[in-house]
Amino acid sequence: MITLYGIKNCDTVKKARDWLDQHKVAYKFHDFRTDGLSEAQVSSWISELGLDTLVNKRSTTWKELDESSKNNFDATSAIPIIAANPTLIKRPLLDTGKQKHVGFKDAEYGKIFN
Repeated sequence: MITLYGIKNCDTVKKARDWLDQHKVAYKFHDFRTDGLSEAQVSSWISELGLDTLVNKRSTTWKELDESSKNNFDATSAIPIIAANPTLIKRPLLDTGKQKHVGFKDAEYGKIFN
């Protein structure tokens, strides 16, 4: 089962959802804010994707973190911080069941679902 993770009001998530709908790709939408995230999910994403790929350091949420959290942000300390602040994750996060992809580009989704 394909799962698209994000937040409903994010423009990039909306584009990804529209693309999936237009191309008749069945998927489940998981809203970080409504459905939450477990630390186990965050930990597995960090292991698979890497912290730099997963986290959006240009986000408002990142900018609002205290300096101590930012300065000590590593693969271990990041887990509870991201679970508590899921909007730190680059959106959308697409889980095809085989692979995870962060962000949305029309051409990239075309390759994934070719």
